[in-house]
Amino acid sequence: MERKMEENIIRDVETGSEAGGEDALVGNVNKLMVSPPGYSGAQRKGHLVFDACFESGNLGRVDYISEFEFDLFIRPDTCNPRFRVWFNFTVENVRETQRVIFNVVNFSKTKSLYRDGMSPVVKSTSRPKWQRLPAKNVYYYRCPDHRRNYVMSFAFCFDREDDVYQFAYCYPYTYSRLQHYLAGLDRRNLPYLQREQLGLSVQQRRLDLLTITNPVHLSPEREKRLVFLTARVHPGESPASFVCQGVIDFLVSQHPVAQILRDHVIFKIVPMLNPDGVYLGNYRCSLMGFDLNRHWQDPSPWAHPTLHAVKQLIVQMSQDPRVSLEFYIDVHAHSTMLNGFMYGNVFEEEERVQRQAVFPRLLCQNAPDFSFSNTSFNRDVVKAGTGRRFLGGLLDDTSYCYTLEVSFYSYMTAGSTAPVPYTEETYMKLGRNVARTFLDYYKLNNLIKDNRPTHIQSSEVSSQTGSGNAKGNGADRETADREREKKSHGVRH
Repeated sequence: MERKMEENIIRDVETGSEAGGEDALVGNVNKLMVSPPGYSGAQRKGHLVFDACFESGNLGRVDYISEFEFDLFIRPDTCNPRFRVWFNFTVENVRETQRVIFNVVNFSKTKSLYRDGMSPVVKSTSRPKWQRLPAKNVYYYRCPDHRRNYVMSFAFCFDREDDVYQFAYCYPYTYSRLQHYLAGLDRRNLPYLQREQLGLSVQQRRLDLLTITNPVHLSPEREKRLVFLTARVHPGESPASFVCQGVIDFLVSQHPVAQILRDHVIFKIVPMLNPDGVYLGNYRCSLMGFDLNRHWQDPSPWAHPTLHAVKQLIVQMSQDPRVSLEFYIDVHAHSTMLNGFMYGNVFEEEERVQRQAVFPRLLCQNAPDFSFSNTSFNRDVVKAGTGRRFLGGLLDDTSYCYTLEVSFYSYMTAGSTAPVPYTEETYMKLGRNVARTFLDYYKLNNLIKDNRPTHIQSSEVSSQTGSGNAKGNGADRETADREREKKSHGVRH
């Protein structure tokens, strides 16, 4: 009882909430028309209608301030009022040329990339491609009207009366989108791709496992070199899904590097570790309010079924003498830093420390948006329950476990003076560069001795072989990739 009271006090301090306040935000607004106080007539154009009752939606409350201004409250994660970051909602019944200011008033974090120029994304019925709002229309500040909470305000002008407008924290990537993408892969009947249901979430959503490799590697008696990748353990970190799709797209392609990788390595990928949280529009937690990335040490089969299933599989593989599980990479998005970067583990042996740094160094050469200087190796006590930390202690010293982070906002390339905002495409490009870095890694370690030509431009050869100037130009590689893909499509058709 004493502990329960203590938890409630902590919760109230963290949410800054009062009875009937933000804690009471347990559901999303549902076609909520917000009209001036005291207004009781017929609905008029310009009386905005807000909705978040859809997949990955999040908006808990709207307060009318004036006909030009509205306070918006993020619905906290289900069963966990500590986390209020992700938002995703629609607005309709607008008046043409109607200008508004939306204030998102109850963020649970103080630090945010909104301080550094990040802006929400928007799309509308007639313009279905997500785009970022102009940074000059976005303000992030401490507000005396909201208990000195941090508020993100953005100005917007509606320009088409019949459009439905949608706003989100970052580019959404829903559970349904993943299922549609995986069904498309299924229809291609690729001999080197297997999709299986590893388990079900609490709400009975699929936990998908992809295996990408030359089928000859799957015979039981063969030695197996394995790379394991997971994403979306934190549901609001949608960029992780774009990175993960980039990895998959590259590995199943006809690109010569992808073919060589399939011939030498087994890739196992769980693209969505927390499907319920993604579906519900949570930022960090599962349906039952758990941050799954703190429960790797002892996941419960009923409370954390997706994590339990993945951990069981990894433990089982780690005990198989024919399996060498060489990499575990968990993909996340970061809310306060720029670029892509990695977290690794701390080891006593200097040689192991050096070997662990090889992959991020190679990735830095391949991906112009990846920062080795932001990459760090730690053993924080609070991170002990993460996949990276737990598996780093479980697996043997030939295995490397990383968290791959990518900014919610932007990246700085070498020599650039202004940050470049990420798009869905550039997130996927980082994924493609992660995938191709495995070839560099295995060639560098003389594990792939393959004489087949890989049709790699001369500028790339140095980093592929690990000799000479290993910088390599990420942009040149992308151009060369596209040319090769065009040629290979020409051959196939």
